[in-house]
Amino acid sequence: MSEASSHTTTDLEVIKKWAEEREGKPSRVKTTADKEGGGVLRIDFPGYSGQDTLEDISWEDWYETFEDRKLAFLYQDHTAGGKESRFFKLINREK
Repeated sequence: MSEASSHTTTDLEVIKKWAEEREGKPSRVKTTADKEGGGVLRIDFPGYSGQDTLEDISWEDWYETFEDRKLAFLYQDHTAGGKESRFFKLINREK
């Protein structure tokens, strides 16, 4: 049985690889963007309920907001049962 451990990164290539392996796309909550972009960041996975509330953005725009807010990407590769996990959370970076 696989161990369900979490990892944390700020590396865009690691984040992109993890998301794209799960068919995820960078997105934000539509109603939260302002003139400069930004907004509440998400990764949109096919078949999830956010399709009406999320808008696709580029990885560059996603990462710019990620960096501006000094976030880190907490994620899990596999569930405790060994299945591929889509669990992630955007957290504040440790000081």
